[in-house]
Amino acid sequence: MTMKLKAKRYNLRRPDPVAPAAAAIAMSPPTPRPTPANTIGSPRAPANRPAANTQVPVEDDGFGSAPFPTAKDQIVAMMDASVPQPNRDTAALDLEQIRKEGLTGRQLRLARRMAQKHGLPATSDFDAVRLLRAAGINPFQKGTILELITPEDGQNDPQSTALTVPARGDGVQLPQTIKPIQVPSTEVRAEQSHISDIQKIQRDIARRRRRRSALLMARLAFFVLLPTLLAGWYYYFAATPLYATRTEFVIQQAEAAAPGGLGGLLKGTQFATSQDSIAVQGYLQSRDAMLRLDKDLGFKQHFADAKIDPIQRLESDATTEATYRLYKRNVKIAYDPTEGIIKMEVIAADPELSAKFSEALIRYAEEQVDHLTQRLRGDQMSGARESFQEAEATMLSAQRKVVELQEKFKVLSSEVEVSLISAQIGQLETQLSQDRLSLAQMESNARPNQARMDPLIRRIGTLESEIAILRSRLTEGQNGGQSLAQVQSELLVAQADVQTRQLLLAQSLQSMEMARTEANRQVRYLSLSVSPIPPDEATYPRAFENTLVAMLIFAGIYLMISMTAAILREQVSA
Repeated sequence: MTMKLKAKRYNLRRPDPVAPAAAAIAMSPPTPRPTPANTIGSPRAPANRPAANTQVPVEDDGFGSAPFPTAKDQIVAMMDASVPQPNRDTAALDLEQIRKEGLTGRQLRLARRMAQKHGLPATSDFDAVRLLRAAGINPFQKGTILELITPEDGQNDPQSTALTVPARGDGVQLPQTIKPIQVPSTEVRAEQSHISDIQKIQRDIARRRRRRSALLMARLAFFVLLPTLLAGWYYYFAATPLYATRTEFVIQQAEAAAPGGLGGLLKGTQFATSQDSIAVQGYLQSRDAMLRLDKDLGFKQHFADAKIDPIQRLESDATTEATYRLYKRNVKIAYDPTEGIIKMEVIAADPELSAKFSEALIRYAEEQVDHLTQRLRGDQMSGARESFQEAEATMLSAQRKVVELQEKFKVLSSEVEVSLISAQIGQLETQLSQDRLSLAQMESNARPNQARMDPLIRRIGTLESEIAILRSRLTEGQNGGQSLAQVQSELLVAQADVQTRQLLLAQSLQSMEMARTEANRQVRYLSLSVSPIPPDEATYPRAFENTLVAMLIFAGIYLMISMTAAILREQVSA
């Protein structure tokens, strides 16, 4: 490893290349000309000369950095005295042409350094360019910085070097010293060897990282990119186009009178038929629906066709479970509980057949809806019908019992019989009272007529006996039979039973009518909101989306496997 030279950094300000030479000379101190003794490593430099990096003290004249008014004239006079008059005019023309060239500040500084190196008495940057060109030297020739390094006379150390650079025209001193070039010591060599070893390790680490990156890219290409390309090729070129028929329907029930309480809040909403919708969804996704569809329209035969690609094709001798897995993949049914809508999507290789599959499944759903409420309606109607029939039979039995009692006692109506006997007794009681009054009147005479009194007495006795007989008929039976009171009570009980049975029959009839009405309200209807229409373009496969999903799946699998392997490797190594 090679060590880079370390040098101090200085802020240098570029002089104005277009400033007049006289102004530059007036503002800059006189530049000492280099002597032959200013060579690198010269041991004969005088010891009393100050080093290049030390500044010579300058006495203050009281005017600061401002020059004397006559300084410029003196300098110009000295220049004019040193140069003959013909050469002076030629030099002015050359300087004017050099200014017109538009040289940069870096080129002018380089020219001044070259002039100082060759010992040319340049009074400005442009004059340095002129003198170098006059001497046949290219002022802008590229060279190393070591060519400008010369030893100072005041350095006793032969290894120390100094860089003598003339001062700039604006009074700012350029860098004066650099560090000497020394032969590396043992410590430096050890440090260099250590740095070299570190760099070798770093290069080895970088090489390993590059190799690992290459292996990682190879693994990604093999385990992720290649399967993704195969999946994309399949979806774009080999997959059989499939057509999807979408259908939406909702299950409704007949409008019913809202009952009191919280039970009526759900009437007419989607929550009232949510159980039926879920039951229909489960039925359409069952094996029963698949077998019926296969029996009616040949679902298994359609997907076993040779036109379908091998991945989606069903084997000709496939089992029911394999067919059912294909059925669940191609018949998608979803239920939206917020709106109560069942959404169905049926996929097939033929759009017309896909629509037929959808219509057949809708018929199966209607039958299932009817079957769900059929038992409930049958139970309600059967119970009401049985109750009505029982009430009707008991009413007929009670009616027959009343007829039997009327035939047995030969009484049509006990109330009529009682009213007739009561009327007869009343009439006899009236005649008896009159006869008794007549008899009492006759007996009130001193000598009553016996011939008239005897018939009246016999008549009164007859009336009393008749009234007694009639009264006995009401309370006592004749010839060991039942009395009219007993007959009346039995008839009244039988008639009351008949009336009760009639009321029960009327209530049973009303219950049966209510059950019939409620059964009609329990009927479910399948309302089709989106009809199955065969599509004219293939819905599947979605090549781009499926390829992207395949890439994500392969990347996830590779990531999990790599993380698992890294964890196991770390555990084993630990």
